[in-house]
Amino acid sequence: MIKTNLLLWIVLAASSASAQTLLVVNQGDSTTSLIDAATGKLLAAVPDNTPGVHGHEVAASADGHFAFVPVYGSTGVGKPGIDGHEMLVIDIAARKVVGHVDFGHGVRPHMPLFDPVSGMLYVTTELDSSVTIIDPKKWKIVGAIPTGQRESHMLAISHDGSRGYTANVGPGTVSVLDMKMRTALGVIPVAGSVQRISISADDKLVFTSDVSKPQLAVIDAVTRKVKTWVPLPSQGYGTAPTPDGRWLLVCIPAKNQVAVVDLKTMQVARTIDVGKNPQEIVIRPDARVAYVSCEDSNQVAAIDLAQWKVEKLIAAGSRADGLAWAK
Repeated sequence: MIKTNLLLWIVLAASSASAQTLLVVNQGDSTTSLIDAATGKLLAAVPDNTPGVHGHEVAASADGHFAFVPVYGSTGVGKPGIDGHEMLVIDIAARKVVGHVDFGHGVRPHMPLFDPVSGMLYVTTELDSSVTIIDPKKWKIVGAIPTGQRESHMLAISHDGSRGYTANVGPGTVSVLDMKMRTALGVIPVAGSVQRISISADDKLVFTSDVSKPQLAVIDAVTRKVKTWVPLPSQGYGTAPTPDGRWLLVCIPAKNQVAVVDLKTMQVARTIDVGKNPQEIVIRPDARVAYVSCEDSNQVAAIDLAQWKVEKLIAAGSRADGLAWAK
């Protein structure tokens, strides 16, 4: 009986490591933090163990078992440095790297994102001007989609998995991709330079930040043109729409704030003070909390979406950046 109870405890303890776990990629110390979202407690900091280069972003498998961290390189987009060529596979319950996907050459792999329908894993591969397709069960590359642009840094996918959109930083454009046919459908001119990208809950609008001016581009997904601009308090960065389609949260790094855009009026309705230099936003599946990585304060701000205020600041690693939620 004692052995049975002990075994049950071990199983439950292992399961809890992946139950409602917030994943945070820390560029400064080359680790991925596994954080108990309920308590804000650090469960583990899994090292990249890739000297000279580090990851920026992360995605979690639908079953919450694995995390995928592309190792981007040693520098930022468009800057000289060492080019990453692989992606790490982390077993969340075991809290360690258990595998690798090698792209075969330096591609600066960056944003990993799961197709919600097929379950395939897409990763932006900047130096190949493409999005690479990976079978996450076999950890094998199975194809690629050309973007037709350099510096395809971030990716958003429609909820039916049919369309993809990349933010091409230097060119200041957005590429529209047919994810099923694996082809580029066109390129949308946006601004001098853009950063980050997201898609509305109804898939009708695509959002990207103009990093040369304090404004947000709102793109019509049907016409493939900029529909309108939303003035921001300062240059925007990462964005995330609420599941009800009413609001869009926008990181404002220079102000240490998150702006909340009313998608009915296309105006900033309020701003929320967070940690220093906010980068990325992920909204919890129950839509009650938004998590914001704050790079210069090494924290994640948890915003109560009912009260529109920070309910707590969670300690992460050095230069907290990419976020993902693992159930």
